[in-house]
Amino acid sequence: MDEVAVLIPTLRRPESLERALRSVFAQAGVGERLREIVVADNDPDGSAWPTVDRLRACSPTLLTYVHVPRPGVATARNAALAAADAPLIAFLDDDEEASPGWLAALLEAHARFGADVTFGPVRGRVPDGTGWAAAYLERFFSRSGPAESGPIDHAYGCGNSLMVRATALPGPTPFDTSADQTGGEDDVLFEALRARGGRFVWAADAWVDEHAPAHRATLAYALRRAFAYGQTPCQTAARARDWAGVAKWMAVGTAQALIYGIAALLLTLANSPRRADLMDRAAQGLGKLFWIRRFEPRFYGAAALRPVSASVG
Repeated sequence: MDEVAVLIPTLRRPESLERALRSVFAQAGVGERLREIVVADNDPDGSAWPTVDRLRACSPTLLTYVHVPRPGVATARNAALAAADAPLIAFLDDDEEASPGWLAALLEAHARFGADVTFGPVRGRVPDGTGWAAAYLERFFSRSGPAESGPIDHAYGCGNSLMVRATALPGPTPFDTSADQTGGEDDVLFEALRARGGRFVWAADAWVDEHAPAHRATLAYALRRAFAYGQTPCQTAARARDWAGVAKWMAVGTAQALIYGIAALLLTLANSPRRADLMDRAAQGLGKLFWIRRFEPRFYGAAALRPVSASVG
């Protein structure tokens, strides 16, 4: 059976990185199929090295450190991939903690359904004392899917996924580095795979927890992300020069921004915590209207490094 490498890009989150790594060390039911773990350190200062070096003795397999001094999420993923040899590639974000059966569940669903990319569910976790929007934020950082494993007709994000290198990750740099500062590099990758007839599968038991740090567990951050998510349909259509599709999605966005925006305002006046969900939908609508790159929020890479020594990602 094919071997697998687990890739973890990281940026200035040593405690979170250690939690992610230890969760991979504790994987059950995979044995020697886990060929290697690769940490791609996207901090120009190489701050993840002491954590990786200290944990080498705990790793059940080869633990490789790659310094990627040019900040950017796509650049980090490409560098991690270049350092790995396995035919199957699993991605885990540095703020995610894998359940003990995570990798085995991904591998089982991949083999059972013949997937090019297999995705698993994510439970969002926010710090205690986050405030009235905590329930919304936990949902925001979560990812759910069908109750049973099987083929699905759409892709999710790259975190908590298993990919066939030969079909899903073609060429030396499959992730689009133009998305280094904004994210969305996985959207481009999966859209291209879909166009080639790629197969997506859901692994219902491949659970990970995503621990949102305090600086991200805020309504302002979530709404910026919602705005960026909203931009995706128009940007995808524009890349395909489907201008009718762009117009359609902009019309949808106009309706979303107006309807959900008004509803969010009314619930705000009523002090209802449900207003956060409607703000999210309104922000996605605005993203469809203001979809050009000039309006893209910056979440990663050099943009994330600007706040001096804060932990970011």
